This record gives sequence, C-alpha cells and structure tokens, in this order.
Amino acid sequence: MNNKYNEIAAISLFSGAGGMDIGSHLAGVPVGYSTDIEKDCVDSLKINEVFNDTKIVHGDLFETTSKQIYDEFNKKKTNKMIVIGGAPCQPFSKAGYWVTNKVRRGIDDPRAQLVDEYLRVVTDLSPDGFVFENVESLLHPTNKVIVDQFLEIVQNANYDFKIVKANALDYGVSQGRKRIFIIGTKGEFKSDEPKKTHGPSETCEKNNLKPYVNVGEVIGEFDDEKYFEAYEVAKGGTYYEDLCEVPPGMNYKALTAWAGYENPKFIADKRFWNFLLKLSPNKPSWTITAQPGPWVGPFHWNNRRLRVPEIAAIQSFPKDYKFSGSRRSIQKQIGNAVPPLLGKAMIEHLKESLI
Repeated sequence: MNNKYNEIAAISLFSGAGGMDIGSHLAGVPVGYSTDIEKDCVDSLKINEVFNDTKIVHGDLFETTSKQIYDEFNKKKTNKMIVIGGAPCQPFSKAGYWVTNKVRRGIDDPRAQLVDEYLRVVTDLSPDGFVFENVESLLHPTNKVIVDQFLEIVQNANYDFKIVKANALDYGVSQGRKRIFIIGTKGEFKSDEPKKTHGPSETCEKNNLKPYVNVGEVIGEFDDEKYFEAYEVAKGGTYYEDLCEVPPGMNYKALTAWAGYENPKFIADKRFWNFLLKLSPNKPSWTITAQPGPWVGPFHWNNRRLRVPEIAAIQSFPKDYKFSGSRRSIQKQIGNAVPPLLGKAMIEHLKESLI
C-alpha cells in the first residue's frame, strides 16, 4: 500500500475536473476517493497521473451510500480523514437574482439538496475535518436557511467551524474569483484564517506578501501558433471590429459616451459588464466562466477567444494537466473548478488544525 496515505487523506465529493483535488495534493493531503456525476469530469481525473492511486467513481451521490464511500476509502489505511468538495452552485449563483423570487427556484431547486448529501456523508463518516466550497451568493439572505441549517448540523456533530470569504487573487491565482468556504475541524484552528500569499502591489511589501499575479505572467507562453484552436477565432464575427477597438483591460463601455468615445456604439450599463471584456497582460484576469456567450469575455488582448491551456493556467491548473471531452465540455469543467491554489490554501488551513 502506498504509504503517502498514512497520515491524512481526503474524500472528494463533486470532484469535477479536480481543482480542489489537486489543491489537496498540493497541501500534502492525497485524495483517496473522488466522485462526480459527469462522465467527462471523471475521465479527466482518470487521465492524470496525480490520481493514479485514487479510487475514482462515476456516480450520483444520491445513489451512493456513505458506507460504500467509506469501504473504498478505508482501503488506504489512513490515520486521519477529511471530506472536501462543493455542491453544484447554480441554485445559489448571482444569475438567480436577475429574476424575481416568485419565479426563481432558489432553495427549492433539487440541486440545492446536494448540500444535504454532502452533510449526510460528513455526519455519517465523522471525518476529522471538512472543506465545503460554494459561490459567495450562498450567503445571500435568500439562501440563509441553507447556511443556518448547514452550521447547525456541523455544530451538533461537534465540529468547530469558520466561514471564509476568499478571493483567489490572494492565494496566487491570476484571477479575481470570490468564493466562500465553510471549514470544519474536530481539532483546533491554529490561526484566524487561511494564509494569504499575495496582495495589491501598493501594500504587499508592508504585509510581507507577493504582488498579485498578472495574467500575462501565466498565459504569455501560450500566445504561439502551435496552441491555435479553431474556437478562438473572433475575426469576421458581429462585434469583431468593436472588440478590436476596446483597449486591454476594458469592456464595451470604452466605446460609449460615458468614456468620451466619439460616435458612441453602445450605451453604458445597457449590456452585461463582461460584454467585449478584454484582458490586459499587466493585470489579473476576471473570473473564467463555465458557459460564456459568443461575445462575453474575457477575451485575449490580441482580439481572440482564450485557448484551453490559457483558461487552465488562469485557474492555476498545472501546465501538464489534461482534460477529457469536447471543447465546450472542457470550458465548463475548467470554469466550474475550484482554482487549485485556492483549494490548497483552504486545505492547508484545515490540515494545520489536525496535526
């Protein structure tokens, strides 16, 4: 048996393409068991060497008993166990607030019940700790009942817990991406929050942090013809000429009267903010989305759509990481993932409380 599992190992639920799982490995917590309902995600996990010793299961958590999970995981003979993962976030996303509460499915959405399935595994298996991830909108008053129930259940199961509002930028990811984590431990937290590694350039030296990572640093090497994808071509499209006029680091509003643009082409604040949104190599990226529209950014500063290795790098996936499925599926997998460096920081914070 591979002794890397001896000290502490993780069970990963809703593993997706493996962002949190990679983060766990980077934190020194190998993943003994991973599961997801999407076949492409499971196939992505299976083709990456880092998960060669992980039991990877393609299945529906509703139909998987806690005992089945534990029996497989227990073959690793680990001393301590944690559970990691985040239930699919669509029921809690900001997009849900564009419609009225009367028609919004919200917490009645069956996908929200997956939070209960996560809690079911935690309460059944009583791991030494857990990390639960979701969108920051989970803390919106509309979803208060879900969070309150979650916290009541883990308190009754004797976990000390904390809610962490995190931005991936603070942990070395070249992307502004806000998420919340609920971290629970049966140990004792040794510090107030996960250790930040990066900060704004004007204050980072004072706080002994590195400056935020600009996107040019992580994707510059992929701006080469050998990485060309047919998907990236925007030339000839409806708004291509407008895209070319948008300066790096700005969006369609650069072409409005608001910005002093002569002969305005658009009206400020009448479009989604990420319409014709263009990266600047000298700034971090905006959030990479799972299902971007045809003229929704971020676009590359060279007036094209981003390539797979670029969106993966912006999410902080390792350069050699592989993805399975169609181009659309891969975009969804990467866009839905927890950035590995962000996951690493959260799991390190939990691990610190257990050793």
